[in-house]
Amino acid sequence: MPDSNPLGLPSALKPDGWALRDGGHRGGTSDSSYASVQWAQRLYNAARTSAYWGARILRRLRTFFTGLSGRLLIISAIFVVVVEVLILIPSLASFQERWLIDRIRQAEIASLALDASSEKTVTEDLSRQLLTSAGAKYLAIQNQQGTRDYVLSDFNITVIPDVIDQRTSRSDIRGDIAYLWGPWRTLMGQSDRLIHTEAVPKVRKGGELIEIIVPAEPLKQELKTYLGSMLRMSMTISLAAGLLVFVGLSIFIVRPIQNLTRVIASFKANPEDMTNAPKLSGRRDEIGHIEEELAAMQAEVRHALTSRARLAALGQAVSKINHDLRNMLTSAQMASDRLAESPDPMVAKALPRLERALDRALNLAQNVLNYGKSDEVAPRFQILKLRDMAYAAAEDAGLGLTPKSPEPVRFALKAPKGFHFEADPEHMHRLLVNLMRNARQAIERQPNRQVYDSTARKGPLGRVTLTATKSVDEVILTVSDDGPGIPEKIREQLFRPFSASAQADGSGLGLAIARELAQTHGGDVHLAQTGPDGTTFEIRLPLKS
Repeated sequence: MPDSNPLGLPSALKPDGWALRDGGHRGGTSDSSYASVQWAQRLYNAARTSAYWGARILRRLRTFFTGLSGRLLIISAIFVVVVEVLILIPSLASFQERWLIDRIRQAEIASLALDASSEKTVTEDLSRQLLTSAGAKYLAIQNQQGTRDYVLSDFNITVIPDVIDQRTSRSDIRGDIAYLWGPWRTLMGQSDRLIHTEAVPKVRKGGELIEIIVPAEPLKQELKTYLGSMLRMSMTISLAAGLLVFVGLSIFIVRPIQNLTRVIASFKANPEDMTNAPKLSGRRDEIGHIEEELAAMQAEVRHALTSRARLAALGQAVSKINHDLRNMLTSAQMASDRLAESPDPMVAKALPRLERALDRALNLAQNVLNYGKSDEVAPRFQILKLRDMAYAAAEDAGLGLTPKSPEPVRFALKAPKGFHFEADPEHMHRLLVNLMRNARQAIERQPNRQVYDSTARKGPLGRVTLTATKSVDEVILTVSDDGPGIPEKIREQLFRPFSASAQADGSGLGLAIARELAQTHGGDVHLAQTGPDGTTFEIRLPLKS
């Protein structure tokens, strides 16, 4: 806002607070002082307003010329000017050549007066008139024998050796340069410069050569006029062509890019707003490809944000029930302790499995809040015997351990006797359970699978096999099945949470958790092979010394 008191007057003397009373005076201030302050206030406000709008216009111009539109306008104008200059240089050379040829033809017509004389001579006055009509200072006609038949000459000039020969064609680069440089030499020459030129006669019958000497000053003036006309025309054409190029580029390139920039900025401010999606123009060029890729990226980001929001809500719900869940698991653990005193052999056989499940459930409930931090608990390494760990994981995954097991999918272990390695037992158990359970579910959900009759032990049996080997620096575990394989459409996102489940009711978390558990050990899980004959996942863990 402009300063309402630019002169630093007391508040009682501010112009806005003045009123003419008591004969036009107030507080001893005259009318002339009041008018002067008013004019100063108006001038100050006008200066402030002009400075404000000037700065605003300068900012707009600076923004325009530093942007893509302004740069395209400048580049278009420069390119068009360069093209016009390249056209102007040969145009000037051609203009000078035509001007000299016109003077030669006029000199030829003037020389016809010599044929009317029996002695092939004219008076000095007539010679001067003929030369003036041709605009020349010297005129000579040379025959085929090399002698000059006719000569008209101003006695005040000397024939100069610098000759522009119109008979020869430009056949080398030096001739082209001399031809193009000719008009500029005329424009920059002295006012008394003379041009000596030669050509083959066209009007006269007979004669091998006609040569004239003309003053350069008339040609220089006509070249200036022609150059000015060409420059005005070139500037007009440059402006029109640059404007057309600018408008075309703005419509087909700049404006779509600006629209994409606005869409990106709006999407950054509010990714969940579905109206921020770019409008696909259907173009087949790079801009159309950018629009399609941007729309696909926005859809993926929105899907990821939705999954995160659901996961956050799930985490809040789990954290609320975590305390009650731990209390219930503690009560179940106390009940299992009482069952240990039961003499029933079936209870004694099932009790270790129940105790392991309760212990793992309590540990999972204890660490459920840490999962919300997206970090697994650091592994606690110890030496594990593969056989015991593998059979416990297979049992929790619902696999049959013996031929008489009621489960239709059997488990097989292929590893050297006494195979052991160093890892976190809880992490490895969860990792193997996730992989084995996925394999069992894939086998059981085959469309052409028959229902397994556990009593008659008939029907197709699936198999999940765990193979273990060691290399120089790695432990390699492979989990294989004879299921239908993984659909191709979900292979690329196999280890992404919530996006790679082959089952309609699956969460898509099993493989993501398995990979995260392997990575906490410094290893990894990847798909080794899949197809109609089955699927194999490979676990690689660094071998501890």
